Formats: sequence, structure tokens, C-alpha cells
Amino acid sequence: MKEFELKYGCNPNQKPASVYMHDGSELPFEILNGRPGYINFMDALNSWQLVKELKEATGMACATSFKHVSPTSAAVGKPLPLELKKACFVEDVEGLDENPLACAYVRARGTDRMCSFGDWVALSDVCDAMTASLIKPEVSDGVIAPGYTDEALEILKSKRKGSYNIVKIDENYIPDAQERKQVYGITFEQGRNNFKIGAHLLENIVTANKDLPESAKIDLIVALITLKYTQSNSVCYAVDGQAIGVGAGQQSRIHCTRLAGGKADTWFLRQHPKTLGLKFREDLGRANRDNVIDGYINGNEEDVCADGIWQNYFTEQPERLTEEDKKAWLSTRQNVALGSDAFFPFSDNIKRAHASGVTYIAEPGGSIRDDLVIEECNKHGMVMAFTGMRLFHH
Repeated sequence: MKEFELKYGCNPNQKPASVYMHDGSELPFEILNGRPGYINFMDALNSWQLVKELKEATGMACATSFKHVSPTSAAVGKPLPLELKKACFVEDVEGLDENPLACAYVRARGTDRMCSFGDWVALSDVCDAMTASLIKPEVSDGVIAPGYTDEALEILKSKRKGSYNIVKIDENYIPDAQERKQVYGITFEQGRNNFKIGAHLLENIVTANKDLPESAKIDLIVALITLKYTQSNSVCYAVDGQAIGVGAGQQSRIHCTRLAGGKADTWFLRQHPKTLGLKFREDLGRANRDNVIDGYINGNEEDVCADGIWQNYFTEQPERLTEEDKKAWLSTRQNVALGSDAFFPFSDNIKRAHASGVTYIAEPGGSIRDDLVIEECNKHGMVMAFTGMRLFHH
């Protein structure tokens, strides 16, 4: 297939729309089911690059959940602790720990479940039946992978009344070294960002504490590769092989750090015993449960514990998650990694990171206030590496 006609572009009024190769060659993917749209393909091709690079860097199966051309999370295939399985609604899935790709998917999809509602999924490896069965009950627009087993393909084809978007990518495809885009009828051209992210970027440790364990290196690599495909400005918190908070597209660095930190805190608090103990009504679907859990943790639009409201969601009135509960739980979090796509201009970012248990940091360096940022890290015993590489993505 050399060209695929799209229903429309970013918005319904943007017609005609299509995808094709600039040189007229064959497209490097097959559409096995559904009819992906413009934004679907933007998510698919960016998300595939992320998992492809993350697997090359770590040697592990990995997955990502994308929404509006930024990842909600990315993860490698580490087994999940019981509390995280419960928070992701997979505690009853037999054999999960023996399936790295499925573990990676559960971690990526389960990190920020509200932002992942209606997501695009990318898998580094051939999709198997278990991974497909885990994708099936979630609200999702599509998936891209280098292949699918026959059983997995049948499971996915049954999703969304048979219209689920399934794309098979040629894993050996290598894009041109130069890339182009148009803005206002004007063509921009630049070299592709082929910079390789790996442990070598973490060698220039500038803090007094220089103890960077292998597990933290993996977390920092996860954070940095996630950032490479996140709309800038962006900051990413990661722990145990997965991104747990992504702050994308903010104009201010501290707002990135706050946004991502708030998401990381919510991820931690989803695993609080009170949250895991919520008694939901059986007729409440997953998406509604996610909204209620977010309200329970963050106290958003309504008080889900209040009389006259809790009955809509629970079989019994839940005990409140107090500010004291939150502070006590979050104070036990530690060894979180933090990546930034550009330097931290002020030490306030480090203070906010510390509040979410950050111990390890990777950022380019190069600010005129680097000394103040390093000083703040030293106050908290953090390890910070200067990568020397900016990772803006627009």
C-alpha cells in the first residue's frame, strides 16, 4: 500500500487527508483491522518509536499508552507487586508474571488510567493472546505492534464491535535521515533525532552522592526515552521500570514538575490500603471506577464519600483518605527517578521532586543556576546526572 486515504485530518473540517511516503514507496505498515485516523497514526508512529527504542536500550519487552501524541506512560516488562495488580484490576490474571509483554502493558495502561481512556497502545513484541485479552476490556482506539498471534488477532478484532484499529509495523523499517513537516504552507526540514539514549548518558554525576544502582539507571532510561516522544516542555517520574507521571506540553518547567509529580502521587495513592479497599457497586464500569478513584484521592468535582453521593458508586460508605493519610503514605515513597527534557532553571523543581520521593535525576544541565540546583539535590542526598542532551519534541 502506497497511500491510505483518511476520513479527515486533525478535525472533521480538514479534508482531504491521507498518509503516504514522500518518495512514493510502500508504507511500512499494514492495517489489519479498522480504519485509523490522522491522530491515530500520529500516536501509532510516535508510540512505536518509543517502544522500539526502549527495548533496544534495555533489552526488555515494553509497552506504552499514548493520547494526543504524548505518552501517558511507558514501561518495561517487570512483574507487578500485588498492590499494583489490584490497582490495575489484574490481581486475578493467572500467569501474568510469566508474560513480560503483558506486564509491560498493564503497567503502562494502569499508570494514569484517566488519561489513558481512549488511548493508542504500542507493543515492542508480537502481541500474544494474554496481552490482547488485557487490552480488550479497556477503552482504547487502537494498537500497533510488529505482529500478532492468530489468537491475539481474533481477540482484538472482536473489540469495539469489530472496528478496533490494529496496525502491524515493519520492525525493520528505517526512516530517512531527514524529516520534513509543513506549518502555514512552509516546509521545515531537520535531521531526525537519532540520538541513542542509554546508560552512557548517566556517567556525568554532578552531586555529592554518586551511588546510582542498575535499577535506577533503567528507570532513568525509561524516563528519558519517554520524554523523547512527549510534547515539550516535559518532565517524567519513573520507578520500578515504568513512567508514573508525565507532565507534557507545559510552558514552565516547574509546572511540568508539578503536573507530573501530582500524577505520580496519584499513582502511589491508588495503591493505598484505603483506596484498594473501596467497595464498588458491581454495575460500575472500569472507566467510572477510575473517575471515582481519582475523585476519592484528589477531591475533585464532588465528594464521593458524602451522604447521598457515595451510594451512586459504593456498596458501603468509604472511609475518607485524609490529608494526613496522604502525607504519611507519600512520605514512605523513595528511590523514584526523574528525567527532564531540558535543564532545570531553578531549584524549586528539585524541592517539588523531593516531595514525591525522587532520589535520582537526569537532566541536560547548562543552566546559569546549575550550582543552586546541585546544592538543592545535595541537601536531600539525591543523585543527579547531567546528560548534556536536550530532548525537545514538537
